[in-house]
Amino acid sequence: MSSHPAPLDLPAIARHAVIDAGFAPQFPAEVASAVARIDSSGEAAIGAEQQDLRSLPWSSIDNAESRDLDQIEVAEELPGGGIRVVIGIADVDSLAPKGSALDRHAAQNATSIYTGVATFPLFPPEISNDRTSLLEDRDRLAVIIDLTVGPDGRVDAVRVARGRVRNRAKLNYEEVGAWLEGAAPLPAPVQRLDGLAEQLRLQAAAAERLQAGRVRAGALEFESIEPQPLMRGHGVIGLDVRGKNAARVLIENLMVAANSAIATFLEKRGWPSIQRVVRTPERWSRIVAIAAEHGGRLPETPDSAALAAFLGESRRASPETFADLSLAIVKLIGAGEYVVVRDAREAFGHFGLAVQDYTHATAPNRRYADLITQRLLKAALAGEPCPYSAEELEQIAQRCNDRAAAARKVERQMRKVAAASFLSGRIGECFDAIVTGVSPKGVFVRVKIPPVEGRVIRGEAGMDVGEKVRVRLVATVPERGFIDFARVES
Repeated sequence: MSSHPAPLDLPAIARHAVIDAGFAPQFPAEVASAVARIDSSGEAAIGAEQQDLRSLPWSSIDNAESRDLDQIEVAEELPGGGIRVVIGIADVDSLAPKGSALDRHAAQNATSIYTGVATFPLFPPEISNDRTSLLEDRDRLAVIIDLTVGPDGRVDAVRVARGRVRNRAKLNYEEVGAWLEGAAPLPAPVQRLDGLAEQLRLQAAAAERLQAGRVRAGALEFESIEPQPLMRGHGVIGLDVRGKNAARVLIENLMVAANSAIATFLEKRGWPSIQRVVRTPERWSRIVAIAAEHGGRLPETPDSAALAAFLGESRRASPETFADLSLAIVKLIGAGEYVVVRDAREAFGHFGLAVQDYTHATAPNRRYADLITQRLLKAALAGEPCPYSAEELEQIAQRCNDRAAAARKVERQMRKVAAASFLSGRIGECFDAIVTGVSPKGVFVRVKIPPVEGRVIRGEAGMDVGEKVRVRLVATVPERGFIDFARVES
């Protein structure tokens, strides 16, 4: 009688991976005590400087399963063709002030970690999923970013304030995106609220203007591939890839505008800030070579506008292969990093977004850097001294960079564990793949269907990023996330 191995306990593997990476997934007793002392209403003291904006038709768009809602939006059409966009960002600082137990633990981990099989939040769920989350039909405190988007996509009339808000509808990307694209009926929550459909169309119009303006300036458009495991009990029964849709593009563009406006707001007041930058690619020559392989031509020196034009043409010409091209270019550009900008003369810019000033401020429930920026904003609004020295900000930026890199590594590892578990019964099968990494550690490829990544252990000599190859699955070690391929010679 044959026996089958027990299914892997993926959440337990994820927890071990998080601990091995130096994170502290267990909230200490002092954090639990701090949470218990917070009033269950989720509100801090209301000050005279906070505007009552609860009557506005706010809504949020996020993943269907998300509870840690960081932002809500509302829009208004203005005379002359402008669109006023107001974004409310959860006031996490009001319940997790500088130096508190919640703050100290968040500073240690610096980011939430989303492994697909388990989530390790920056703050206890009682905070991030409830008391600071901008949940539907709850009164909450928020930092308000009020801006005007002109017909040409330019942003002006930026105003920052504090306010009291109330989310009228918790919406999700898939339903709103399908409706905006004309592929599905109006989502039920939108049907229930008069005027919300027009609100969303107005927000989408503002986002389209913002995107068009950034594309003209050289913003890069990518199609990301981040498969999430579909679970049944402890087993992985599939891998789900959530591509971009109209709702994701809407939120992405509004958040880029808000983050850029906040960075500029602090700069104009002479305050230091932690900005998010993507430097000029070091491997531009390889990007030029990949463009040539796809029939494009790029200049010898890095040029984001030229690269943006090439990517746009490639998406239109071959939408079915654009994700593979995107992946290769993203790997060569490299990850973003946090840097401290002391004044406007030091601004590094963001190569991928085509903005000169850009911070992270719109997800304070999920990223510590955003919480720091929120404190800077609130202090500037109140006319108080800067709560951090430039040296303290440098230390925080370094910590956030370190933890962000560690979190990405854990998330990649758990995607590999889930993928290896899913593929363990398909040894010997052949797949089309694209080379995603070449380093002293080995050559790595991503298979398109199913969307998994692994190492080439035979026939890898001469491979380079962006090259398309045929590979055969030769082994998997699910508990370690190992997926091994051999190149199939054509």
